[in-house]
Order: sequence, then C-alpha cells, then structure tokens
Amino acid sequence: MSSAAVPKTGFLARDFTASIVVFLVAMPLCMGIAIASGVPPEKGLITGIIGGIVVGALAGSPLQVSGPAAGLAVIVFELIRDQGLSALGPILILAGAIQVLAGIFKLGGWFRAISPAVVHGMLAGIGVLIVVGQFHVLFDAKPMSSGLDNLAAMPGRLLGLDPANAAATEMALVVALLTIGVMIGWEKFRPQALRLVPGALLGVVAGTLVAVAFGLDVTRVNVPESIASAVSVPDASIFAKWLDPSILLAALAIAFIASAETLLSAAAVDKMHDGVRTDYNKELRAQGVGNLLCGAAGALPMTGVIVRSSANVQAGAATRLSAMLHGVWILGFVALLPWLLREIPMAALGAVLVVTGYKLVNLKHVRELFKHHGVLPAVIWAATLIVVVAEDLLTGVLVGISLSLIEVIPHIRRLKLGVAHDEHDDRVAVRLSGSATFVQLPKLSDALDRVPADKPVTIDGTQLAAVDHTCAELLRDWLARRRSGQHDVSVVGGTGPLAKLAA
Repeated sequence: MSSAAVPKTGFLARDFTASIVVFLVAMPLCMGIAIASGVPPEKGLITGIIGGIVVGALAGSPLQVSGPAAGLAVIVFELIRDQGLSALGPILILAGAIQVLAGIFKLGGWFRAISPAVVHGMLAGIGVLIVVGQFHVLFDAKPMSSGLDNLAAMPGRLLGLDPANAAATEMALVVALLTIGVMIGWEKFRPQALRLVPGALLGVVAGTLVAVAFGLDVTRVNVPESIASAVSVPDASIFAKWLDPSILLAALAIAFIASAETLLSAAAVDKMHDGVRTDYNKELRAQGVGNLLCGAAGALPMTGVIVRSSANVQAGAATRLSAMLHGVWILGFVALLPWLLREIPMAALGAVLVVTGYKLVNLKHVRELFKHHGVLPAVIWAATLIVVVAEDLLTGVLVGISLSLIEVIPHIRRLKLGVAHDEHDDRVAVRLSGSATFVQLPKLSDALDRVPADKPVTIDGTQLAAVDHTCAELLRDWLARRRSGQHDVSVVGGTGPLAKLAA
C-alpha cells in the first residue's frame, strides 16, 4: 500500500509501534556509548532525548533517528582525556553552530562527496577502537588512554583470570559473555514474528537478571535520581575556551565527522523506503541545533545513526512522529524508573558495545570496493583504518581524503562534469560528459535527484571519460533504487566507465 493510501490513523498506529521498537534499541546504546566516551551514562540519555524530540521535529530526513553515535565515542573520549569534561560543552556549541551555518549555506551535498572508502575505513577503525577499549569493561576494568595501549593490555586481562577463585572480575566476564551470547543467538535464531525485538535489549536484560538473581558483586550503572541534575550548563569560562585554537580544531573535527556520518546515514535510510527523500541541508541545520542544545546541556554530541534508523524503517514508521516519540519514551523512562537502570551491570553495556564495534568493521564493504573499483579504494579503506587506530580519528580521515585525491590526478586537466537533461513526454535522457569525480559529486547528485520518478530514464555515459569510485557508488545506488521500484532505467555507456554499471 502506498503511503498516500494509508489513513491518518494508520500512520499514528505505525509510528507509535515503531517508536517503541526504536526506544528499546536506543536505551542500551545511549548508555553504552556514553560509557565508551568516558562520561556518565545519563549524558548519553540526554543526547537521545534531544535527538528524538528536537531533532526529530526539525530533521530533513523524517525517518532518520538521531542520538549519540559509536562513531564519535572515540573522538569524545580523546577530547575529554586531553581537554577535560568541561571543554565538551563549548566544543559542541561551536560544532553545532558550524553545522547550522553549513546547512544555511547549502553545503550538505559536499559532505556526501567524501569517499565511501574513507567513511567506512573511519567506521572500521572506530569499531576496532571500541572493541579493544570495551574489552576491558567486560572485566569490570577501565579502558586505557589509547587504542594501542588497550590492544597491548588484552592478553594480560585473559591471563589474569582465575576460574578457581571467581571474584568480581570473573563474574563480570560471565555477565558480559552471557549478554554477547544472547545477542548473537537472538540475531541468528529469532523467530520472524519477533524480528523487531532488539537483541541488545534482550542481552542486557539477561545479564541484569543473572546479576540480580545471584547477587553478583559487579560494577553497575550509576545514574542520578533526577535526569535534570545531569544537565550541566557551561559557565562563564566558555568564552575563554573559544579562544583556544585546540578547542576550535576539535569543534571543526566533530562538526565534520558528525555531518558526514549523518548524511551518509540519511542516504542509506533513503534506500530503505519510498517516501520523502532527505533534504540534506535541512538535516544539517537540524543536527546543528541538536548539537548546540547538547553542548548547552553538557551532553554527548549526536549524529543520525543507522542502527536506530533502520530499526525505525523496518518497524513500519511512516512519519517523523516515530523518532520524536522515542525521545519522549526515553525521557519518561529515566524520569520514572532510574532505579531500574542502576541494576544494569557495566559489563553488560560493555558487551553491547563490543558487538556494535565488531559490526562496524565491515570487511564485506572493502571486498566490494576491491571487486568493483580496484586496488586504490581498498588501500584508502585500509590506510584510514590503520591511522585511526594507531594515531587518532581526525588524522585517519585526513589521510584517507588525501589518498582519495590520487584518483583525481589523472583527470586534473578535465575535471569538469557536463550534465544535460532532455525531458520528453515519454522518457527522460540524462547525458553525462567529462569526468565524474568526488569533486563533482554534488552536481551529479542534484542532477539525478531532479529526474522525475514517474518516467522511464536513459543514462547516456558515452562521453564520460572517467568515473571515480565515489561517483560510481552514487550511480550504482541510484540505479539500484530506481530498478527496485520497478522503474524503467537504461544505461548507454558503450565501452566507457559507465558500462560496468549497466549490468
């Protein structure tokens, strides 16, 4: 049934149901990501509330869900380590302002121009850092200050176990392994009728029930009686901090990475449904407002997050009401049942993050890059991952972007992309000429978005001399979406680079 044919009461029922599912997915992730970021769990819950109620109302991607993201946990941990928790609010206020301005000046398309190899390499690096950091939380211990230190200390954790003298460390590991086992088992064997029940929730519930039933002496989540007491407004020193170059650089890094992750997530969400397409500049402005408020409240930064967004779409959400309601449910839960949150073992939340981090290391993506686009994109992916783990997140992204420029060098004298639209009564023809590189991706994206959804389309790439992997992925996704909607799309590429996408 098309969305136009669904009565309003149907929308409300679908959004209400979907909001419950997203709430159940979001709760453990909000707290776990906060802990991985080196802040109390309530900071993540505040971000989830703002991301749902405020950003959900303003978003340019109505079905995308915003909140604290694993992709920013590493950079926040490093910022707090180097600058202190008091610097996080000023940094987020600046980052949010940068995002609002980027949306006002219509820069949303440029964030999408970042190479998929860089973005997925960054996420894979973050996944590795989360796994090696949260590995220590499984033992009721705190992560080290760097990824390499965490990695080096992993064998010692295992060798220090004493099964014959089970203490807090061993008990915490039992809770963590139970949580991971339930999550993986549920993902593999859950019945179709219960497919929307999140494995992370069941894993945390199982770990908590065992800890409570057996009275295990393990570290538990510590949240305040009132969520309002977790709000910490920046003081007058904020103005002095804004004059610090390191604070400005950190704000730029968070704005850049959060925007890229948000807009790529929004593009992925668009592939999952046939409803309203994302307004990328509006989404940037909404995320900026959200991060401004998170900074003012002393909470975590936010992005659009694919795990919660995909759960939202799969649960049948029809409008932005679902994302907004999930924020209301988080607020109600932490306001009325904080005592229940305090029963959750930290090791169970660490286990959720270990599984989440593992999923970020998507080897399938790098295999697809190698298969379709050759060695260079795979090298970019690997280099970004390695530098993120060995150095830091921003350096890794900059290295990846620098390597992406190699694809442009052979076409430096003919970077211009020509796009001609010929619209007739019965068909639309889009003729591409010149070079389609990431430099021209916003132009190519806009041209494809203007193609009417109700007419057959011919993409003519006969005069297209070059396509880099960033534009090739955009074209591949666009063609797949049109064809999945049973639209007539033909590609004319001769022996040119577009011919590979015609199959």
